[in-house]
Amino acid sequence: MILKKMTQFLKIFFFILLILPQNHSYSDSTNFNVWLKEFSQLAKKEGVSDSTINNTLLNSKFLPKVIEYDRYQPEFYEDTHTYINKRVTKSKIKKGITLYKKEKNTINIVEKKFSVEKELLLSLMGIETNFGKYLGKMDIVSSLATLSFDKRRSAFFTNELLILLKLIDKKIIDPKILYGSWAGAFGNFQFMPSTIKFHAIDFNKNSIIELKKVEDSFASAANYISKIGWNNNEPCFYKIDLDNKIPDKYLNASAKKIKNKRKYSFFKKYIKNSESLKINNDLTSAIVTPDISIIPGAKKLKPAYIVFNNYELILKWNRSLRFALAVCTLKNRLKNEI
Repeated sequence: MILKKMTQFLKIFFFILLILPQNHSYSDSTNFNVWLKEFSQLAKKEGVSDSTINNTLLNSKFLPKVIEYDRYQPEFYEDTHTYINKRVTKSKIKKGITLYKKEKNTINIVEKKFSVEKELLLSLMGIETNFGKYLGKMDIVSSLATLSFDKRRSAFFTNELLILLKLIDKKIIDPKILYGSWAGAFGNFQFMPSTIKFHAIDFNKNSIIELKKVEDSFASAANYISKIGWNNNEPCFYKIDLDNKIPDKYLNASAKKIKNKRKYSFFKKYIKNSESLKINNDLTSAIVTPDISIIPGAKKLKPAYIVFNNYELILKWNRSLRFALAVCTLKNRLKNEI
């Protein structure tokens, strides 16, 4: 009798476990649909047309996978060594060189016009989409709507969604091809809607901005990185060996804002391998230790990097210490090969 009751209890228990995720998703979807109707009113007040609201916004769906991806980004759990080594490979360098040889004329013209190194542009594309191989297959409107509905970064994604709807209204973007990353980024360089609005350009003058094609995407990326101040003559970072006497206040572990910047000459006394680094003493710099706040058991002073203004500019592209390190690492490797 006891065994029979226990068996029945276990059946009920496992049945509940099976239906809980479904009920949770159903609840989220239901709440999302209520939110969507409310958001459509906000979009209308912001000047988005009824046509775009009805044909695009109201067709968006709640995407549970997007929430999962947002909570489990590699920048949040991979140590720096692993993160960089996964993204800067011999295969990727070979692909970058192949793309450059194929599109050499266009890329050289873009490099000269915007004064941005071709190796940096190739590196950004390589890290973002593996040279166009991984553009993403998510419905971008639904992705942005899901993240706007979610509480974690609602304000940011609400703004991006409104910008996207207005770009659709102005026929700058065709909603039929809006498939990209889970975070709402689009094209070879994974531009967010706000970046498209302010920096994307129709470089080949065919009246369409095509961010999945080389001409417009490379020119748009170069236009963006040039406008925010990239300097071809300055380094991005150097790996350093820190003295344990360095005060903690000089160690940056967050990409939100690089603090306690000083001239390189100031930091030299804390860098054991400073004699082997050929760095201008007057360059403004900072110390980055990317693993200590994320990786359990990470050493406080290893790995460590001395970073400069160009590195901070990459953070404006993507607020990840590891992303910026990977981009600059690939850029340097490509420079040695091209």
